[in-house]
Amino acid sequence: MSRPLPLVLAQAPRRAANDLDGLAADVRRRTTGLPAQPLVVYPELHLGGPIGTDARASTPEALAEPLGGPRDRALAELAGDLGIWLAPGSVYERSTDGRVHNTAPVYSPRGQRVAAYRKIFPWRPYETVTPGAEFTVFELDGIGRVGLSICYDAWFPETTRHLAWMGAELVLNFVQTSGSDRSQECVLARANAIVNQLFVASVNCAAPVGTGRSLLVDPQGTVRAEAPADSDTTLTDVIDLDEVTNVRRHGTAALNRPWQQFRPDDAPLALPLYQGRIDPATWTGRTTGAPCLGESDEVRPTLVEARMP
Repeated sequence: MSRPLPLVLAQAPRRAANDLDGLAADVRRRTTGLPAQPLVVYPELHLGGPIGTDARASTPEALAEPLGGPRDRALAELAGDLGIWLAPGSVYERSTDGRVHNTAPVYSPRGQRVAAYRKIFPWRPYETVTPGAEFTVFELDGIGRVGLSICYDAWFPETTRHLAWMGAELVLNFVQTSGSDRSQECVLARANAIVNQLFVASVNCAAPVGTGRSLLVDPQGTVRAEAPADSDTTLTDVIDLDEVTNVRRHGTAALNRPWQQFRPDDAPLALPLYQGRIDPATWTGRTTGAPCLGESDEVRPTLVEARMP
């Protein structure tokens, strides 16, 4: 059995927040001649660049739009027109209570928004946006589940672990890193892939804002594709999400099977840090079908699909 997924990872320079025509042309350029219905991924705040010369018009507050606004409709239409899965990077979103979030939407080939994830761990004190509060995965029709994270989220292992528990087989990490810590982020991408036995795509923006070095890591931690520097680059691949199933079943390097760690008679493991516990009854690497991970409504994780106030 095989579940192929074409990927287009765009290590692109940041563009002006209102440059939707430029984005559309760029998507067409990067997907020409590639397999049908690829998942196209851009960096964090790709549509977050300044508009004009007035600094006040380029703040997160000024650039924020509500979900369902003109930008959202235009991005959905673009995905539908091109017949692609589009993850255009994160954008500034204004919620109904007036707060601004760093939010990553995803659109289907049917021209519909299927998910929107608010960054849970903004990089403080630099980022002034309001943190999100829900982990988010979405379904790729007939292929598998994809989890969403934004930049600094990758530094918190709870993020990727929770997405894996929700059934993610690929985690997209949208990045806008301009500092020397990109080296550490590349290590984290591999580490998160290894300990959760899933694919990780870490897509950083290109110069002059970002330091690049985008990469795609497989469930054993092997780097399948990597941008060597900070230039405008497109990484393409066709991954097989069944690799996640195989690695979890047979083990990393045929040795390590953490999702099969517990036996039926093992007692739950207390986790004082979280005021909770690991329950062996819900610890599993099942990646397809429903329910996702856990057999009862009480333990079944929630699939968050653009449930925004």
